[in-house]
Amino acid sequence: MQATELLNIIETVLDDKKAQDLTVIDVRGRSSVTDYMVVATGTSNRHLSSMSHYASEAVKEKGFKPLGIEGDQGSDWVLVDLGDVVVHLMTEQARDYYQLEKLWAVGAVPEQRIA
Repeated sequence: MQATELLNIIETVLDDKKAQDLTVIDVRGRSSVTDYMVVATGTSNRHLSSMSHYASEAVKEKGFKPLGIEGDQGSDWVLVDLGDVVVHLMTEQARDYYQLEKLWAVGAVPEQRIA
C-alpha cells in the first residue's frame, strides 16, 4: 500500500508542476532496490529542481521521509529516493541519452558490442 500511495502523490505533484512524458516503470521482481521508478522530463535545470522540491515536500506532508535527493544543484538529472519509489527527473537531452525506459524494458535485448 505504501508504494501505491507514494506513486499517487508523486504523479499528482509532477502533473501539477507540468512534468512532461511521465512514465512509471514497475521493477518489482527485477530490482531489490525499489518497486517503482518514475521517470519524467523537465524543461530546464530549474524546473527539475522545483519538481524535486515539491515532490519531497508533498511526501513529507503525508508522513513519508525521502531517503535522499541527488543532483539537485543545476544538474540535468535529479533523483529523489523514496524507498519503494525512485523518481528520476531529467532534461530531454539526458533522458534521450540514458534511456532508462529501454534499460528496464521487459524482455529487452542487451546491447551487443563488436570487438
